Amino acid sequence: MSHPDTRLEEELRLPEAPFVFVTVGTDHHPFDRLVSWVDDWSARTGVACFVQTGTSQLAALAPGADYLPYPTMVDAMSEAAAVVCHGGPATIMLARQCGRVPLVVPRDPERGEHVDGHQIRFSRWMADKGQIVATPDLGELEDQLALALSDGAALRIDDNGDETAAAVALFSKLVNGLMESRGR
Repeated sequence: MSHPDTRLEEELRLPEAPFVFVTVGTDHHPFDRLVSWVDDWSARTGVACFVQTGTSQLAALAPGADYLPYPTMVDAMSEAAAVVCHGGPATIMLARQCGRVPLVVPRDPERGEHVDGHQIRFSRWMADKGQIVATPDLGELEDQLALALSDGAALRIDDNGDETAAAVALFSKLVNGLMESRGR
């Protein structure tokens, strides 16, 4: 069940750059661990964050909202110095489409953050392919945030055009092969 975020109307404006955008996605399991990590880090460093919390606890200090309209998510990811997210495939791909290599903290089913370990497995697989930076613990997340803020290009994807075209071509080839094998 969603909690009302009374700050939504007044806080929906994104912070001035540089800022870190954090999203826990829309799963019904709370992800309080990530919200707390980022809120504490922001308080210690003074770096502005905007946190989309879903059903998780609201950030104590950082502005945010429980859920955001899709255009706001795109704007936030595109403008942020770094994107921190859960291990959901759709969220990861959106961050990449917005030109960001996301810092991914997968939800842990042992902590009641999800139903199974698919986010952990998917995050490892994506990290092995160089598509994300896996940050399963607080120390790694803080190190990667420091790097992103000190080197503006560290987590940026300059041009997805060639990569996207290659993915579309491969997908088309696979679908055509499947259709041909079925006699169509």
